[in-house]
Amino acid sequence: MTTPDTLWLTTSPELKFFNNALLRHLSRQTSIAQWEYHQKPDDPNSLTVAVTLLHDYLKTRKKPVNLIGHSIGGLLGLLYAQEHKERVKSLTLLSVGVNPGIDWHSHYYVQRKLLPCSREFILKHMVQTLFGYQNECTRQKLITMLDRDLNNSASPHSLYGHASIAPIPVSVPLLVCGCQDDVIVDPQQIQGWQNLVSNTTQQTSPTIRLWQCPQGGHFFHHFYPDTVAKEITKFWNLNYSHA
Repeated sequence: MTTPDTLWLTTSPELKFFNNALLRHLSRQTSIAQWEYHQKPDDPNSLTVAVTLLHDYLKTRKKPVNLIGHSIGGLLGLLYAQEHKERVKSLTLLSVGVNPGIDWHSHYYVQRKLLPCSREFILKHMVQTLFGYQNECTRQKLITMLDRDLNNSASPHSLYGHASIAPIPVSVPLLVCGCQDDVIVDPQQIQGWQNLVSNTTQQTSPTIRLWQCPQGGHFFHHFYPDTVAKEITKFWNLNYSHA
């Protein structure tokens, strides 16, 4: 069986629909597969298990792989690249700031603590924040998806505690993609990657590229898959030409 050159990391199985369009575009440029981590309700609120399971999968490969992840999927890629850089050809992060623990869950739980509102009310507000105005039918579907994601995602945040994750420098070719109108991971969080790399001496990434989509919000890769795919392909081509 042929092993893929690129691996998309998914830690939010309820939201993987928003990755499909970009995956289709990228599949025209590379052999790509999805690696999913399904966290069980009784599992500890940690990505350590996910990193171990990912390594169990990748350690049998003879060649390094391109890793891609959105939000906490990207955080998983970061943690893996930090521990096993020899197995990572490149790392592409979508909607992952220099403080990589920031995700829509963290915003949701902050609002739950500050506002005397129900879970459903705040989820309705999160749909507006993440996707803009939607008709009633679509809004209800999105509320259901976000509600399930709160229960099943590997996000490190919960109603009982907000996880603070320090910046994670890696020494693999790195592409960080954000969006100029993303209110979850704002442009300053994306730009902060440049400062992190500049201030890192021993672990400086050999290649770092920052790119921000003009619009599309937190799930910009869903709304503009062709544009995002072109930037990722451009990064790969640059990285391969320097290899």
